[in-house]
Formats: sequence, structure tokens, C-alpha cells
Amino acid sequence: METSIGTALRDAGLRATAGRVAVLDALASMPHSDAERVFRVVARELPTTSIQSVHNILADLTAAGLIRRIEPAGSAALYERRVHDNHHHVVCSSCGAVSDVDCVVGHAPCLAPSSSAGFTVQTAEVTFWGLCPECQAAAV
Repeated sequence: METSIGTALRDAGLRATAGRVAVLDALASMPHSDAERVFRVVARELPTTSIQSVHNILADLTAAGLIRRIEPAGSAALYERRVHDNHHHVVCSSCGAVSDVDCVVGHAPCLAPSSSAGFTVQTAEVTFWGLCPECQAAAV
């Protein structure tokens, strides 16, 4: 087990189980993955794991702030380990590829709403949509 993963889990109040470590390892090499993709990778290392277990682990890690859940329109929830910074995403409207986009403002929230309805705004999520380089090349 990677020492920093075990420490991060314990610091977040979670036990460093094999499943949690495997999910975090999987997301380190494949950000913006859905639960099915994470499950396929984790099951190679832990063949007795189930898709429900992976969903539960993803929920626990998200609640603990160790991973981030994003939900692009028309897509399953995606997960990434890049947390605690202010970044957004660009999604290919053809193939669904997702990439990170750093916020030009640099601090949260990046946007100020015209009205906050009394809320104290802490973050703003921005999703940019377009065509990735591969889809652009295929369209030519």
C-alpha cells in the first residue's frame, strides 16, 4: 500500500482497506472514470469485490473529500482524485472525453451569480463543451 494513501485515508477518518486503496490507486492513473471502469480495474486486483462495493467506496471517498464526483450532462458520474483546488472540466460533446481546465480566477468561486438568494456562494462548477482533438480530426 502506498503510504500516503493509507495516511490520507486515516486522516479522513477512514480505515485503509484494500478496496479503498485499490480504488484510489485506480483513480490516480485514470481520472474522470465512472464506477464501472473503476470496478473493472479493481476487480483484477481484488477478484472478490463487487460493483456495489466499488459504489460504496466511491461514496465514502467522496464524502471524506478524498475524491471529487462530477456529473456531466448525459454521462454517468465520474470520479477524480484532483480535489481541493479550483478547477473545471471540458467535455467532448461527441465522444465524452473529459479534461481538466484550471480556473482563470484562481480562487473559489470563479463566478459570481447575479443573485445568490441569500446563499453564501462557496464554489461554482463550470463545464465547457466542445470537440476533442480526435473528434475534430475525424470530422475533417
